[in-house]
Amino acid sequence: MRLVLAALTLGVAWGALLAHAFALVWTVLPIAAFIGAVLYHQRVRRARERAERAAAFYRRGIERIEDRWAGAGGPAGERFNDPHHIYAADLDLFGRGSLFELLCTARTRMGEQCLADWLRSPASLESIRARQAAVAELRSRMDLREQLALLGESASTGVYPEALVAWAHTPNALQQRWLGWMVWLLPVLAAAALIVWVVIGMVAPFIVILLVEAAVLYRLKARVEQVLYGVENAFDGLALFCALLGRLGQERFDAAPLQVLMQRLSSHTLPAARAMQRLAGIANYAGSRRNQLGQLLATPLMYSAHVARAAERWRRLYGDAVRGWVDAVGEIEALSCLATYGYEHPDDPFAELVDGPPSFEGVGLAHPLLPAQRCVRNDVLLANSTRVLLISGSNMSGKSTLLRTVGINTVLAMAGAPVRAHTLRLTPLQIGASIRINDSLQEGSSRFYAEISRIRALFDAAGPARVAGEAGWPLLFLLDELLQGTNSTDRRVGAEGIVRAFIERGAIGLVTTHDLALTQLRGLPAESLRNLHFEDEIADGRMRFDYHLRDGVVTRSNAVALMRAVGLEV
Repeated sequence: MRLVLAALTLGVAWGALLAHAFALVWTVLPIAAFIGAVLYHQRVRRARERAERAAAFYRRGIERIEDRWAGAGGPAGERFNDPHHIYAADLDLFGRGSLFELLCTARTRMGEQCLADWLRSPASLESIRARQAAVAELRSRMDLREQLALLGESASTGVYPEALVAWAHTPNALQQRWLGWMVWLLPVLAAAALIVWVVIGMVAPFIVILLVEAAVLYRLKARVEQVLYGVENAFDGLALFCALLGRLGQERFDAAPLQVLMQRLSSHTLPAARAMQRLAGIANYAGSRRNQLGQLLATPLMYSAHVARAAERWRRLYGDAVRGWVDAVGEIEALSCLATYGYEHPDDPFAELVDGPPSFEGVGLAHPLLPAQRCVRNDVLLANSTRVLLISGSNMSGKSTLLRTVGINTVLAMAGAPVRAHTLRLTPLQIGASIRINDSLQEGSSRFYAEISRIRALFDAAGPARVAGEAGWPLLFLLDELLQGTNSTDRRVGAEGIVRAFIERGAIGLVTTHDLALTQLRGLPAESLRNLHFEDEIADGRMRFDYHLRDGVVTRSNAVALMRAVGLEV
């Protein structure tokens, strides 16, 4: 249509100007039609882009439901990965195919940051229950999540709050009293001098006023530019932030934790959405000083000084509230991530958090990062007198996966998220893991040294011998192939001391080994250790596993048979 109307406009113009077939005024009609077609085409394209983004939003949801989400383009959170964190790398919290990639649907950096913080640090019991209540309400709000996903110019993550928060807390630089009346008086005098010039032809007063204004602006230039550059830099991505605030402001929640968050967005002198809209207008004015008209009027109207003072007035009124707004939006987004996971996995319940001695009672535990059709569920019981589960079995039998299953479900429970289990009942726990430990050429450490260094970090996390809740949550330790980097005698002695020390510190946990000597650890409290195992068999030259956890110590080893199966002469 645009091409047709453009050709029609050219034809009418040719007929009017060259052929003189009709008056030139007739060109107005095709030109108006062309402009209308352009505007309508823009609406159609925006609607199409919005529909494509909505389709992509649901495609990603289907990929997560069908276990095709790993590496599909969602945020993987690599920037949050700390190799020295006591469980993040061991439990695959960040990176491709990680728990963060499965959970994160946040639109802002603060939403991603909040979710990452929740996964890396166990919450208080009050916070966990508040998050569970909020997630339970948000779980069914599919329309809200779709609309939040469609806000902004693109589907990518936006809003970098560091610049906004830093600018909001920067002291104002234009506090001089004389400046308040000077920026209004001089433009009025310039307008009066311009009238004098036009009426009686006297240009000197106008030139004098312009010189005075130029001198004042020159003196203020550094501070004005600092303010304007700051507001422009802070506003990067804030269009999405404003849109999020506006949409959230339209929602009404019943859960008390969500109501508290919404109050934080509206408890200031002006609701956050309206205040940020004002800042958006100021940022647009700041950017306008670079166009030709802005440069022409900059000196007579003292344009840049007016905009800078408006920015500082905004900062004086709302600067202290910005951090609270940013944090509130981040928390709502993190809750929405957990609610999305709960909506897409309706069979996953919330964990039941209880008081009492450290315990972990999981029925039908599965790993949320494994495809559902490949998952083998197991029961894990750490309660009453049982403080340690020692799991034996061959390599690849499922020992490490069980540790990660227990750990990652504890992470979900302590973040207030649904868990992958039939039921999970536990006391609040701090997680510590030594599963994915390797030597480091850069740090000059062997695998054994890296392992004992991590175990020392777990001791520090467990603290001295104490009762639950006295100084943080009791430790749930997950130790894979304990002390495999040393000889069998030192391994047994060291393992006995390590497990005993953890028990004395009020910790509970799981230890895996393929060294059957460790299944008879001595010097532990009576009935505090329970032996479990995974079995395997070799059939047709291939090792097969059923991944079902069984009581007792593994009774056979297939290592030699496996070596022979792959062609080694042993």
